[in-house]
Amino acid sequence: MGKVGRPSKEDAKRKVLSVRLSPETYKKLQDYASANNKSMSDAVLSGLEEFLEKNNAN
Repeated sequence: MGKVGRPSKEDAKRKVLSVRLSPETYKKLQDYASANNKSMSDAVLSGLEEFLEKNNAN
């Protein structure tokens, strides 16, 4: 009999980070993500990657 349960995801090796946002920042993020047809997670991830690239973080 094969494995039972949820299928594994491609990004199973990604780490999870939890952050607290002010209500104002949360609303801005919601609005940005909605206007750009992105999930809030994707919006945060792309912004963080851009920030790290501009600041020469490895």
